[in-house]
Amino acid sequence: MTLRGLEVLAGADVVACEDTRRTAKLLAIHHIKARLASYHDHNAARAGPRLLTRIGAGESVALVSDAGTPLISDPGYRLAAAAIAAGHDVVPIPGPSAVLAALSVAGLPTDRFLFAGFLPSRASARRRALGELASIPATLVVMESARRLVATLADMAAAFGPRPAAIARELTKLHEEVRRDTLSSLATAIAEERAESGHPPLGEVTIVIGPPPRETIHSDIETNASDQLLGAALATMRPGPAAVAVAEATGLPRKSLYARAVALKRGGAG
Repeated sequence: MTLRGLEVLAGADVVACEDTRRTAKLLAIHHIKARLASYHDHNAARAGPRLLTRIGAGESVALVSDAGTPLISDPGYRLAAAAIAAGHDVVPIPGPSAVLAALSVAGLPTDRFLFAGFLPSRASARRRALGELASIPATLVVMESARRLVATLADMAAAFGPRPAAIARELTKLHEEVRRDTLSSLATAIAEERAESGHPPLGEVTIVIGPPPRETIHSDIETNASDQLLGAALATMRPGPAAVAVAEATGLPRKSLYARAVALKRGGAG
């Protein structure tokens, strides 16, 4: 907790929070007495307008999340958006962030990263989401439930290959833990530990995954570009001549271009 955060909480007319019991404990530790109001996913439609009315009347509202920075994978963004739309000031009071904390200790590139939030809980949807993320040329940060960690790591290893990764658990808390290895090694280790203990790891989990190898990125770019050229050529040519034309223009192998042209012509995924 920062000194500025304590000052804001002590001076707010009302503190909006996901769980009043949790926030009450935080305030008690710092000897702050404040009026609390419940604001979370399930009551946002009712509680949001009431808070906006108070702001409109000149009161200050401090928004607190249960864990981490408010509005990052958090229902508070709706309140912030509504306050901005109403012309009110929205001021950030930085605090702990699992995304940035995990990035800072993962030992992976941080010059470009994508926060993908929570993946879908259903296996098929999760695998589709990972497929969409696989070729993004950036470090990925994903939140995951501890009980789904084994399945998610296995899916990540299958989708991304042997990329370096870090699993950060309970960041900034008493049982903080960071593990670094390849995705496949982490998936195997966590699965074995789960089998031995009979229960998933405890706490909140943040997974950081290194970017794809440069040659993979280039391969994806080449594939997308050749598909566009083949698509244009197929509008007026058969697959054979289209493959020849694109091969001459790009220097790519004619045989592989022909196979791709046939797949595109048939409407297949290739």
